[in-house]
Amino acid sequence: MMLIPQQSSENQKLSFTFPHGITLSIKREDQLHPTISGNKFRKLKYNLIAARQQGCNTLLTFGGAYSNHIAAVAAAGSEHGFKTIGMIRGEEIADKIQDNPTLKLAQAQGMQLHFVSRTDYRRKANSDFIEHLKQQFGEFYLIPEGGTNALAVQGCEEILTEQDKQDFDYICCAVGTGGTIAGMINASSKQQKILGFPALKGDFLAEEIKQWTTRTNWDLCLDYHFGGYAKTTPELLEFIQDFQTKTNIEIEPIYTGKMLFGILDLIERGYFPANSRILAIHTGGLQGNKGFNNI
Repeated sequence: MMLIPQQSSENQKLSFTFPHGITLSIKREDQLHPTISGNKFRKLKYNLIAARQQGCNTLLTFGGAYSNHIAAVAAAGSEHGFKTIGMIRGEEIADKIQDNPTLKLAQAQGMQLHFVSRTDYRRKANSDFIEHLKQQFGEFYLIPEGGTNALAVQGCEEILTEQDKQDFDYICCAVGTGGTIAGMINASSKQQKILGFPALKGDFLAEEIKQWTTRTNWDLCLDYHFGGYAKTTPELLEFIQDFQTKTNIEIEPIYTGKMLFGILDLIERGYFPANSRILAIHTGGLQGNKGFNNI
C-alpha cells in the first residue's frame, strides 16, 4: 500500500523570466492529489507504509484548528482505510467545528477530533502523555505535529527529480516544521543552494533542520514571516491577490504566499546572481484559504 499521485507534478512547472537572465519556475506540488496536498502527501507516504507494516489501523496526530496536516491525515486515513484521531489544540474550539472548514472537513473524512488544553498540548512529545493517550484510545501509529519525522524527510527527498537537480541553481520552499526543506537539502546536488522561507517568527528552525541533515548548502531567509505564523499585512494580501490574478495560480498567505513574496523581493534587491535558475516549490495547503478569515 502506498500513496499514488492522481496528477503528475513533473509537467506542472510554470516559468517566468526576469532581468539579468534570471528565471523562476514554480513546481506545482499542490496538484499531486486533490485532498492530500503537496508536502503533506510526501510526508505521509512512508509513514502510512510503516503503519501498515506494523499492523496499526489507527493514526493519531496533533494540530491546530486550521492545520493542513490535520486535514491531510484525515483524508489519507479515509482513502487508505485507517481510523484517524486528531488531537486539536484548544478546548474552546470544541463547540465551533461547524464554523471551522478544516475541522469540519476532517470530521467528514472520519477523523475523531479531541480537543486538549494548550497546557496538555505542549506535552505532545512527552512519553508519559503518549502512554496516557494509548490507554485512552488503544494502540495507534503516532504522527507528530506537522508530520515531520525521519520517514517524512525521506518522502520529501522525492520532491526533487534528477532533472530538477540539473536544471536549477536555487531551490526555494516555505518552512513550517523543517521536514520538507530537510528532505530537499538531502536530495539536492552539491552545487545547488536551498533557501527556506520560515512562516514562523524567530531563528529556532535552523536547529530543527539540522536534526535531519548534515549538509550545509542551505540557508533561511528570516525576513518574510510578516509577524509570525498566520500573520499577514495588507502588503502581503495585495501581493497574493495580484499574483493570482496575473498567473491564475492559487496560493495562500501562511506558507507559499510568503515564500513567493520573498523570492520576488530578493530578485528585485539583487540577491540572485545573473542567469540564476530558481525553482520554487508550491507545497499546497490551499484548504487553509477557506478558513483564513476565521484565524
